[in-house]
Amino acid sequence: MNSPLALARTFLFVPADRPERHARALDAGTGGVIVDLEDAVAPERKASAREGLAASFAALPEADRQRLLVRINASGTPWHDDDRKTVAALVAQGLIAGVVLPKAERAGDLRQLVEAVGAKGLLVPLIESAAGLAALEEIAAAPQVLRLAFGNLDFQADVGLACDADEAELVPVRLALLLATRRAGLPAPIDGVTADWRDAQRLAVDTARARRGGFGAKLCIHPDQVAPVHAALGPSADELAWARRVIDAIRSAGGGVVSLDGRMVDAPVVRLAERLLALDAQPPS
Repeated sequence: MNSPLALARTFLFVPADRPERHARALDAGTGGVIVDLEDAVAPERKASAREGLAASFAALPEADRQRLLVRINASGTPWHDDDRKTVAALVAQGLIAGVVLPKAERAGDLRQLVEAVGAKGLLVPLIESAAGLAALEEIAAAPQVLRLAFGNLDFQADVGLACDADEAELVPVRLALLLATRRAGLPAPIDGVTADWRDAQRLAVDTARARRGGFGAKLCIHPDQVAPVHAALGPSADELAWARRVIDAIRSAGGGVVSLDGRMVDAPVVRLAERLLALDAQPPS
């Protein structure tokens, strides 16, 4: 996909009912901004928040709008249908790139969203429940899904886990997201939040775990989380040097089979090198 969100490493949440924060969030260096109509907005404020989005987004530069997603309320809630109509209009006007669907559990709900937003709207399903995990393959393969995202805290609550800081119990769930992503040919998935934004050490540990686990991005809840996450999820200097050597070797061989450092450079190795170089070309916005 050509969207800048395909390789974004950070997605920063901002409340939908705080329009003065929308532009500031985009200026915080984040790859994408998720304007939140769900958890961040009280029930009595959801209608007014929804109605103010078009005016808020219309004031933004076009390039910034392509980094905007709106998290709507989940299917089955009293606000979902109105949210779906609103994001359909926002996508049609070119004011947002797409939609985050929380508690994604059925491919049918994604198809409904696709029908609403049309061919231009991107979808990011949040896997936050046992039902979502069970439907993971169908969700990943649904039309217009950009990337999968993991709602780690809601998932723990749904299945009754009480994880320590290392979230060791969630290793198989994160692996399932990664494998479903690979099978569907999607960009690397988006890991969940670190709830205490003031705990820099915890953020570093969580982000390192995400990187080891194949995740390419992380959800952020405060601007101070953006820069360290972006840096930690990017390629290291050694990785970039290796990737450039791989590409140079392939070019020198005219695209034929080549050996580098005693290892055969085949198609998967080339794809990894290309991905590392593509990531390096994605600076904070």
